Amino acid sequence: MTLSDTKLGGFDPQLPPEQGVIDSCVHCGFCLDTCPSYRVLGSEMDSPRGRIYLMDAIAKGEAEINSATVQHFDSCLGCLACTSACPSGVRYDELLASMRAQIERNYTRSLGDRLFRWLIFNLFPYPLRLKLLLPLLWVYQNSGLQWLVRKLGILKLIPRLAAMELILPKVNLQASKKVLPTLIPAQGEKRYRVGMVLGCVQRLFFSPVNEATARVLTANGCEVVIPHGQGCCAALPAHQGQTAQAQELARQMIDSFADQDLDYIIINAAGCGHTLKEYGRILQDDPDYAQKAQDFAAKVRDAQEFLATVGLTTPLNPLTSEAFPLVYQDACHLLHGQKISVQPRDLLRQIPHVQLREPAEHNLCCGSAGVFNLLQPKIAAELGERKARNLLNTGAKAIASANPGCSLQIQNHLQQQGQTIPLWHPMELLDFAIRGVLLPL
Repeated sequence: MTLSDTKLGGFDPQLPPEQGVIDSCVHCGFCLDTCPSYRVLGSEMDSPRGRIYLMDAIAKGEAEINSATVQHFDSCLGCLACTSACPSGVRYDELLASMRAQIERNYTRSLGDRLFRWLIFNLFPYPLRLKLLLPLLWVYQNSGLQWLVRKLGILKLIPRLAAMELILPKVNLQASKKVLPTLIPAQGEKRYRVGMVLGCVQRLFFSPVNEATARVLTANGCEVVIPHGQGCCAALPAHQGQTAQAQELARQMIDSFADQDLDYIIINAAGCGHTLKEYGRILQDDPDYAQKAQDFAAKVRDAQEFLATVGLTTPLNPLTSEAFPLVYQDACHLLHGQKISVQPRDLLRQIPHVQLREPAEHNLCCGSAGVFNLLQPKIAAELGERKARNLLNTGAKAIASANPGCSLQIQNHLQQQGQTIPLWHPMELLDFAIRGVLLPL
């Protein structure tokens, strides 16, 4: 038993879950069917309603932050589907953020869990550290070692490492060396001056998405500013209760875009965008950055949200010579976190020959959820398999996905089902359409 297991009930005074928000839940149960962890586990305590019960009990000293209660908060994907379904408007996202911060301060995890989380939080939010690993990962993938490790099933003894290895994207050393200019002029008449956030995983493993985004923005009258000093958006630590790290990364991001005279700040990754828009809350108690954070967040726009609002000015060419059935996959932090759903679809429909198809359970999480698929691989695997199957059942010839984590999760489960269907970011498809690239489907 750890010291945390004997801790008395109640929260520490540092921004505990707000009792007024807890009390706003009327326990109607509308959230249950939308909750992926409840759909998989079938446990009341692994639903938003059940977790709010637990928060209330802890606040009143009737329960403790211990191994029995923490597991129910760890099982939450943070997909925010419950916030879309809730008729009472319960701000579950704020409750979860506060609760996870309380857990990280007041609960001692097992040694293995601490080590794995330490690896995640000291690697993934730091692009330069990740970049140092790329040559080793390239050798692993191209030397036959990856084939041997998978053939022997060596990593099955360590499920979390096995899950991490399965979603490892193909390393392209040449692409990872490309550096976008700090300033890219608009094509034709300049309409806006925008900043562009590169992301961490996005810039190293999905650099073509960033390049496509820059081309689409400039083709539609945007002067694009890309500060090279920018780091991580803080999404990963913010979603997992690492408050101090999230705040430090948010300050660095704000500073990197300061004094650039920008109309908007554009992001093409769903999870990053949601966190960037939350900077006002993340830095609310920082006297030096509270106002800066609010001003920064007010300028943040998802790339699809922005283009759908200001309108495309460049003609779009067909991507195929015939009808192109395409399925759009809703990333949770776009659909539920930012309430962006119609805009991507409207943009894609403007591409000639595109026929959008809608998957079953389009609002159900794919299981990626930041690093959830690494921390809770069994639950994530069931959700990933379900998402891949639903996308395939549409009969579409390609998938559009606007979040790198979702893309990796979906591609992994497509491969496990023996399917090879192309997956692109919507900004890549728009870029192809602008440049007149025909897709080999």
